[in-house]
Amino acid sequence: MTETTSAPNFIRNQIREELEAGRHDKIVTRFPPHPNGFLHIGHAKSICLNFGLAEQFGGDCNLRFDDTNPEKEEQAYIDAIKEDVNWLGFEWAGEVRFASDYFDQLYAWAQHLVRDGKAYVDDLSPDEIREYRGTLTEPGRPSPYRERGVEENLDLLERMRVGEFAEGEKVLRAKIDMASPNINLRDPILYRIRHASHHQTGDKWKIYPSYDFTHGQSDALEGVTHSLCSLEFEDHRPLYDWFLENLPVPSRPRQIEFARLNLNYTLTSKRKLKLLVDQGYVDGWDDPRLPTISGMRRRGYTPASIRKFCEMIGVTRADGGLVDIAMLYHAIRSDLEDNAPRAMCVLKPLKVVLANVPEDHEEVYEVAGHPARDDMPVRRVPFTREIYIDRDDFMEDPPKKFFRLAPGKEVRLRNSYVIRCDEVIKDDEGEVTELRCSVDFDTLGKNPEDRKVKGVLHWVSATHGVPLEVRLYDNLFQVEQPDKDRDADFLEHLNPESLVTVQGFGEPSLAAAEPESRYQFERVGYFCADRYASRPDHLVFNRTVGLKDSWAKIKKKG
Repeated sequence: MTETTSAPNFIRNQIREELEAGRHDKIVTRFPPHPNGFLHIGHAKSICLNFGLAEQFGGDCNLRFDDTNPEKEEQAYIDAIKEDVNWLGFEWAGEVRFASDYFDQLYAWAQHLVRDGKAYVDDLSPDEIREYRGTLTEPGRPSPYRERGVEENLDLLERMRVGEFAEGEKVLRAKIDMASPNINLRDPILYRIRHASHHQTGDKWKIYPSYDFTHGQSDALEGVTHSLCSLEFEDHRPLYDWFLENLPVPSRPRQIEFARLNLNYTLTSKRKLKLLVDQGYVDGWDDPRLPTISGMRRRGYTPASIRKFCEMIGVTRADGGLVDIAMLYHAIRSDLEDNAPRAMCVLKPLKVVLANVPEDHEEVYEVAGHPARDDMPVRRVPFTREIYIDRDDFMEDPPKKFFRLAPGKEVRLRNSYVIRCDEVIKDDEGEVTELRCSVDFDTLGKNPEDRKVKGVLHWVSATHGVPLEVRLYDNLFQVEQPDKDRDADFLEHLNPESLVTVQGFGEPSLAAAEPESRYQFERVGYFCADRYASRPDHLVFNRTVGLKDSWAKIKKKG
């Protein structure tokens, strides 16, 4: 990871100080996703932080799935998460790990707490447990089962494990402090009964550990030095430490919290993203309108641009509020500006007949693949009597500062001649269907200063143009914080124009576009050949981001 001074990263600074002081021989971090959905942009921040720090300081980062809730977990999510991490450019240390790898050890440690009188089996119902726990202003009350004897607790726990009891009938709880001001320390649940088959362990277990009881001990077993998590886990840190202090763990990881990413016009609640997928508001977890890593990849975002964005926003403990999505677009646009080959594409085709060009006329221009890259192959762009321009580049009665095509007006075709509009053809409804224009043959290759026209248009040969299905993606939501009002339905804020599909024409070079290849369509924006839908006989391009960079303007003003 390239270190910058533009964005703070307090964890990076702390780790550097610890290494310089000799507190660690090597740092070990971990990325511990729940395999109950696809990863999103918030997870990308955590991935870049955990893997990036390990990479920068010569340490290791483990990929460990927190698979403690088998009813909501799927192998498809595991596969997608591994693919996302690799696509972002990171490699985990050793084999993929699972919290379920440690179920035997965790169960033995649960028995250890019971023997020490620090855990007990509780028969209260879930509703009763919530009632007994108290509130943020009132202390909790001890369960009537809190003082069960050690042997009875051990026997009940084992019977829970083998499936003698129904779900919700009993739980195992830690015995800490029901009057603690930190509600997480009021006898938290360690194990729940779940008669569910597990994707890794099958039907071996009828009880599953809680996240709080799992992740700290898993960190300790893996020798993790820095357990990095978002700020909502800050109140859980005393519990994290309590388990490490009261169990014979082989190491003592340190939990550090950082502010999570909140991006405007975006939702990162996995539950709400799943609702959008399950109810068909979007076309799967990898829909390009979603902030999932798979969706962003399909839309055309690059791994480098996502990593750059995560570096730009920095890592702090302060909740900085909403991050402007324009910053993400800026990171993507900057990468594609430097690396995406150019092509011409007309999204709203309007036929132009060049009346003074012979019907069999054909010229082929050799045009640079990228204006600043000699390593990209040149494109062969044919010029013929009939071409397409974009319908938005013509107005029959234009305003004063309209510098595109209009009756009697001239424009330059990019990389070609100056043309003049001589006649407008309309259908019976008065709709413009065709323009008749004339070419000034003395303008090809001449210095534009010698023949000044204010407008330059992109165009495509009507004879050689390649048909394209172009999907114009926009923000999925119309408001900055679609779930700000918890009493309102966030679905009310869906953008009906988040996907508009048009049929356009591209220059012939696009016929060879491989899935996931990215281009700048000149004067239009950046586009990516869809990784699933695009094929040689049916090219499909997704709009990644427009050409206008509002974030760059904000930075310049600042």
